[in-house]
Amino acid sequence: MAARRLQRHFGDGFLAEAVEDLWEPWMRHADTALEDDALLLLIQQELAKRCQKSKTRGRKATPAEVVLRMLLLKHVRNWSYETLSREVRANLVYREFTRVGGEKVPDDRTMGNLARQLGPEVIEKLHRRVVEIAQENKIATGRRMRVDTTVVETDVHYPTDSTLLGDGVRVLTRIMKKVAAKVGKVGKQMRDRSRSAKLKVLAIARASRNKTELGRQKMKKAYLQLLEITSRVTGQAKKFSQAMTRRIQQGHRAALHKAKKQLDQMIPRVQQVMRQTRERVLRGNTKAEGKLLSIFETHTEVIRKGKAHKPNEFGKLVLIQEAENQIVTHYQVCEQRPADSTLLAGCLEQHVAQFARAPERVAADPGFFSAANESRAEQMGVRRVSIASHDTKSPARKQRQKQRWFKELQKWRTGCEGRISVLKRRHGLRRSLYKGPAGIRRWVGLGVIADNLIHIGTHLAKQAHTR
Repeated sequence: MAARRLQRHFGDGFLAEAVEDLWEPWMRHADTALEDDALLLLIQQELAKRCQKSKTRGRKATPAEVVLRMLLLKHVRNWSYETLSREVRANLVYREFTRVGGEKVPDDRTMGNLARQLGPEVIEKLHRRVVEIAQENKIATGRRMRVDTTVVETDVHYPTDSTLLGDGVRVLTRIMKKVAAKVGKVGKQMRDRSRSAKLKVLAIARASRNKTELGRQKMKKAYLQLLEITSRVTGQAKKFSQAMTRRIQQGHRAALHKAKKQLDQMIPRVQQVMRQTRERVLRGNTKAEGKLLSIFETHTEVIRKGKAHKPNEFGKLVLIQEAENQIVTHYQVCEQRPADSTLLAGCLEQHVAQFARAPERVAADPGFFSAANESRAEQMGVRRVSIASHDTKSPARKQRQKQRWFKELQKWRTGCEGRISVLKRRHGLRRSLYKGPAGIRRWVGLGVIADNLIHIGTHLAKQAHTR
């Protein structure tokens, strides 16, 4: 496992010369920033953990430099792994930027496996190092700070009780059919009820359009029938899992272990969906304990940010913290949705740890306001705190919010909205396509690093042009 390609081909020189004037302005200086040895060492150390002694033995793996550059290019362009592999193969500029040169481009499956090896903690270390590079080049000095929150959706469909029950029936049936096709009959004969469940889901959807009492009765009846079908499929899956324990000793161990693990993981989730459906449909309780919004992405939360076009969003709350020149110095995927006002103190502490000084000016939206937050910021050495309070009736407070410096900082704060918009449109932070809590942290971190890389390259290009 090498950090860089130790030897380049003779043809790589001709390749570099042919595309010399075709690079985008930010790419040339970002390319220089990515030569940092500390970045490559982080990637190399993590990839070396895949197998024992993989750093020095075995066939040659994809160099850490190529992995880092291809992964960042993927999130800069918001491509899939398949598109990334195809574009790098076809484009000489991308070949040169990613240091692939005339070598074979890693395919999409290889890149996916390598990327999953880089956990969220490694991505956070990479982000900190990229911010340090911005500090060393005097792009981010830490004199100003602005914060905001947004929602990154998980990769789920709009959750309704009927579709969640339908998902449970479909997945449990699919696992059992795969096992039966591989090892033959397991326990009693399996009955496929997926078609019946699908018809009931469609019947519920049709009945929901009728707002009369008759429509509500039809929908309740269809829900009870769907619950009965789901209960039978779940019971069958339990017996299937128990019978598989005995069959594991007779062969097909790997396949049966995997299928049993999937069944044991999915059965409690489907049972929870059944409980919350009974609570809502039969008892009218919409706040069932442990409510699930997806049987796949169980960490998904309902978040309401007051948007007229999207009152409910399904995902995780993400904090974005910026310094000068649009450099994101910190991001955080919140495990549970907190109040914005509880996040400001942590942002200030993180800023001090990053820059060894408190910011001179802090700006945030009214959601972050509290008297305690303002006092804490001033105690830490912040000279100007611009956080508006729309509920205040104090004449002194209203006069403070009309001062020129306060309004100027509020204007600068609105740039955070634009930064979030760019992260969502350009780098895919509208919806995370990586699975699980660790996956969404990796997705957000790589998108933020990609955006920082573009800004570092752009500002270095401006500095070089000025000189």
